[in-house]
Amino acid sequence: MDTRNLIGNNYLPEAGKKFKAVDPALGTDLPGEFYAASISEADAAVNLAYKAFAEYRQTDKNKRAAFLRSIADEMKVLTDAIIERAMGESGLPAQRLQGELNRTTNQLYMFADLLEEGSWVEAIIDTAIPDRKPLPRIDIRKMMVPVGPAVVFGASNFPLAYSVAGGDTAAALASGCPVVVKAHPAHPGTSALVAEAIKKAAEQHNMPEGVFSILYDDGFAIGEALVKHPKTKIVTFTGSLRGGMALMKMARERDEPIPVFAEMGSINPVILLPQALENRAEELAKIYGSITTNAGQFCTKPGLLIAVNSEGLEKFKKSLAEGIATVNSATMLTSGICSNYNKLSKERLAEDAVSVIAQSDKLDKEKINQGLAIVTEITASAFLADEKYKEEVFGPYSMLVVADDIAQLEQVLNSLHGQLTASVMAEPGELSKYKSITDKLADMAGRVILNGPPTGVEVGNAINHGGPFPATSDSRFTSVGTSSIKRFVRPVCWQNWSEELLPDELKTNNPLKIWRLFNNEWKK
Repeated sequence: MDTRNLIGNNYLPEAGKKFKAVDPALGTDLPGEFYAASISEADAAVNLAYKAFAEYRQTDKNKRAAFLRSIADEMKVLTDAIIERAMGESGLPAQRLQGELNRTTNQLYMFADLLEEGSWVEAIIDTAIPDRKPLPRIDIRKMMVPVGPAVVFGASNFPLAYSVAGGDTAAALASGCPVVVKAHPAHPGTSALVAEAIKKAAEQHNMPEGVFSILYDDGFAIGEALVKHPKTKIVTFTGSLRGGMALMKMARERDEPIPVFAEMGSINPVILLPQALENRAEELAKIYGSITTNAGQFCTKPGLLIAVNSEGLEKFKKSLAEGIATVNSATMLTSGICSNYNKLSKERLAEDAVSVIAQSDKLDKEKINQGLAIVTEITASAFLADEKYKEEVFGPYSMLVVADDIAQLEQVLNSLHGQLTASVMAEPGELSKYKSITDKLADMAGRVILNGPPTGVEVGNAINHGGPFPATSDSRFTSVGTSSIKRFVRPVCWQNWSEELLPDELKTNNPLKIWRLFNNEWKK
């Protein structure tokens, strides 16, 4: 594992402020010293990415696909080292990290397949109609093209799938955009190992130098420099609302404003409809597993449960409390995240309007930074009276809002901000009585779930991982699945160009036939 900053093909000399990774469960330093990059090194990385863009954007799609597959293959070679290091830096269990590594490599393979299939460029041809009256139609052809160098911020809660070779990097490289990664300071060793895999794959396929770089920093200076660099064209971020809003402000205030695709938090409401509670309260209470898995550190953790007061709800609360009582404490990702969780949860518990349904006491005293599961209860009227209850508590915490009737439940729902997910638990036929509720769920969230927990994101072609503000900065896009490539491209049309000068995808005799011909017929 090379702990130096990597710009293109070259590791930089060991210089600048040093920092070490910390085991969050034990509070001990992990092997390896990392060097905070300088502003001049950030400048060099983006300049090299911009230079690489001119060549990389023209790279044959099959060659780019092979590059992505090689990244995945090289990561698999390093599986044991990556899992071991990620466990030490995150406190996450091996099984979770193995699943995340599989997701990361599968994403790379998926984007490689997408490249070879080709339809993602959305090539469209309007052929000329010279004899059209009253005016002839000229030949116009359109397709998506990459926007330029991308800055990717690694996320704290997914050291692999939302990090160095995660979905953002995979989508950017697939589109033809070089990538500069700002490694998350909580897991620099994991980041370094994955960076080695990308570097090796880039060299194997003779990719232009600068197609990938990684910079380390345990503060904010380098991230700010990367966002403000005039040759940076797009930024992706997964983290807090405060962090995402700060990056968006920087990007807006540039001489050339650029998009920041930020995922910034969600409480992922779960609606428990009356008949479902009456018939299967104990089954629905198993949602405690979704609340507490990996210390509740998922962006899709159900942080809000909403129901009408009933006998079924009382059964649900009893079973939920029994489930929470069995949950052991779990290591949180960093001391800062743990401290913030304890602060926010204590503030909630101190409120007169808030009561405790259940709180785990199974604390692992041999470890530090432990998150204990808590589920609280509040009346709908008290919830509606104070905006702070709509804020995310990142960790194994959830709140049950109890309404007097369906009308008040809808009031609660209507008061919520944009979400990544919204779920409804209902019996067959029950939803037909509550169309206004289901319509609202689709308005407020990017993914609407029936009779299932929001955790567990299926990475595929149809998935949408996004949502209205403040869940994300732009609800029109997803950060997961093949459609996430659309964040890194823009449309360009070629008007009245001869065949030989057009991109291959727009040529009439394109053997892939991935275009659509609008001249009284359709072709695929």
